[in-house]
Amino acid sequence: MKKILTLAALALTLGSCNKEYLNPSTASQQQVVTSSDGLITLCNGLQARYSTGGFLSVLYNTVAAGGLSTRELSILNVGNIEEYNLSLGAGSLTNSNGLVRNIWTQANLVKSNADLVLANVGNAPDAGTRSGIVAYASIFRALSIGTLAQYFEQIPLVTQESAPFVPRADALRNAVAQLEAAATLLAATPVSADFNAKIVPGLDLPNTLQALIARYSLEAGDYDKALAAAGRVDLTKRSVFNFDDNTRNPLFETSFGNKNVFEPTNTSLGLTGILAPETGDKRLPFLLRTTPPPTTTQNLGTGFYTANSAPIPVYVPNEMLLIRAEAYARKNDVPNAVTELNKVRTSTAAAATTSTGLLLALPGAALPAYAGPLTPADVLLDILRNRYVELAFQGFRLADSRRFGRPGPGATGAERNRNFFPYPRTERENNPSTPADPAI
Repeated sequence: MKKILTLAALALTLGSCNKEYLNPSTASQQQVVTSSDGLITLCNGLQARYSTGGFLSVLYNTVAAGGLSTRELSILNVGNIEEYNLSLGAGSLTNSNGLVRNIWTQANLVKSNADLVLANVGNAPDAGTRSGIVAYASIFRALSIGTLAQYFEQIPLVTQESAPFVPRADALRNAVAQLEAAATLLAATPVSADFNAKIVPGLDLPNTLQALIARYSLEAGDYDKALAAAGRVDLTKRSVFNFDDNTRNPLFETSFGNKNVFEPTNTSLGLTGILAPETGDKRLPFLLRTTPPPTTTQNLGTGFYTANSAPIPVYVPNEMLLIRAEAYARKNDVPNAVTELNKVRTSTAAAATTSTGLLLALPGAALPAYAGPLTPADVLLDILRNRYVELAFQGFRLADSRRFGRPGPGATGAERNRNFFPYPRTERENNPSTPADPAI
C-alpha cells in the first residue's frame, strides 16, 4: 500500500499544471495517459484520493456529513466548527463549510480523473489490461457521482469551464450506464495478470460493478435494474479499501480512534420510536462499545473503524439483500420483499478473508423473522430500520431518510437537518452555471 502515496501525488498534479511551472521530475498528463502503466497509476490514484488522506478523504467527509445531518453522530468538541455547523444544519450550514467543500471538490476530482482514464484507455494495447482499467475507473467514477448525489440536487458531469449541471437522478443513471458497459467488457475479456500485479488490491471488480449498479439504480428509482444487479452479486465475496499504518483508515485516524471529533449519538444510533433498533440485535455490539462500555478515552463507535489498518468494505452483502427487499416492496410485491428482508433479519455473524489476506468480520442481526403487517408501507419501514443499523456510519442515512419520505427540516419530529447541501462557494465563484442553493 505504500505505493498508493506516490501514485496519489502523481494523480494530484493532473489537470492543474501551468506549462510554465512544470516540475521536470514529474510526468506530464500526456505522458501518463499514453501507456498502460500510466493509466494503472492513475487508477491507483483514484482510490488514494477517494479513500485516504484523513479529513480530506471522500470516505471521511461522507460518513461525517451523512451522520451529523441525521443525528446518527454527535459532536464531541464544538471547536471542530465545520462539523459542528453541519450538525446544526439549516442556515448554519453555509456554502463556505469545509465538509461541503471537501465532498464537492474531492469527489469531483476523482470523477474527472476517472473520465480522463476512460477517455484514454485505448492507449493500453492489451485487451485484458483495458478491461481492468475500464472497470476500476468506472467504479470510482460511480462512487464519486453517487456520493455527490447523496448531498446535492444537481451536479456537473463534464469537466470544463462553466460546466452545466444535471439533476442528480440523471447523473446516477449516467453512472449506472458506465458501470454496465464496464461489466459487459469485463465479462467478455478477463483482467490481465499485468493489471492485477500493478493495481492496489482489495476490489473484487465484477461483484463491485454489480453492487454499484444495484445501489445507484435503486436510488434513481429503477427497481427492476436494482433487483437484477443485486441478485448477480456473489455474497460470499468481499470488496474492500485496504489500509496500513502509512495509508490509514481515515475514520479511525480522524474520529473513531479518539474522543475529539464525533461519535455515535447513543447506543440506539440516534434512532427513536418505530425506527429504534430491536432488542437483541446482534449488529449493535459490532457497531458500538456496549459491553464493556467505552473508557473515558474511547469512542463509542467501532464498526469498520477499529484500527489504522482496518479494511472498509465498498459494500456489505446485506446491503444487496436490503436493496432487493426495498425494490420488491416498491413494486408492491410484499411476499418477495419479506423473503429478502428476513435473510437480513435472521442473518448471523460471518467473516471472510479479503484478497490481501485480512479477515473482514461482518455482523449478523440474529433477529426473528418479520411478523408485522403485510403492507408495502409497513415492510418498507422495517427495511429502513434495518438499513439504518446494517449500514450505520457508512454515509447513507441522509439519502435514505429522503428516499423513504421521513420527516424533514421544519416538520414535526424532523429526522434530518437538511434535505440537500448548498453548493460550495468555490464552485459558485468559478462556475456561472451553478444552480441556486436549496432552501434547506
